Amino acid sequence: MSMIRRQPMTSTDIFRQFDRMFDDWMRAFPARAWDQPALRAPEEVIKVDEYREDGDLVIKAEMPGIDPDKDLRLSIDNGILDLRAERRVTEDTEDTGYRRHELSYGSFARRLPLPEGVDPAAVSAAYKDGILTVRVPMPALEKGAEPTPIAIEKG
Repeated sequence: MSMIRRQPMTSTDIFRQFDRMFDDWMRAFPARAWDQPALRAPEEVIKVDEYREDGDLVIKAEMPGIDPDKDLRLSIDNGILDLRAERRVTEDTEDTGYRRHELSYGSFARRLPLPEGVDPAAVSAAYKDGILTVRVPMPALEKGAEPTPIAIEKG
């Protein structure tokens, strides 16, 4: 007959057990409860591409399946471009003996910082083939301004 000797629990074991319980709880909790893009479901975040073209900042956003007149809202507040959209898709199917009505609904948003000095009145937007294109004229840089060196501390 063998005897099984049990080690007493240490504080490290207790913390590992607590971490495991917390991880299990977090996996069970819906991630979209937090309003952070990294934690949202992918269908709730607007994918964008930003680049410079002809002196403008160009922002292209994927927004398929929306009506820009009804479902899209753009605004600029305190140097932040706010993109908001809602998508509603209904599908009706009728066949012998049954009728099916499916509704898909969701809203998504993205907030993007704009360069300092942008004139909100000069910003333009166009929607075509599911792509929203926003053109932001860049403010003119002061000519002759020298870059300011920044000292780096060591240690």
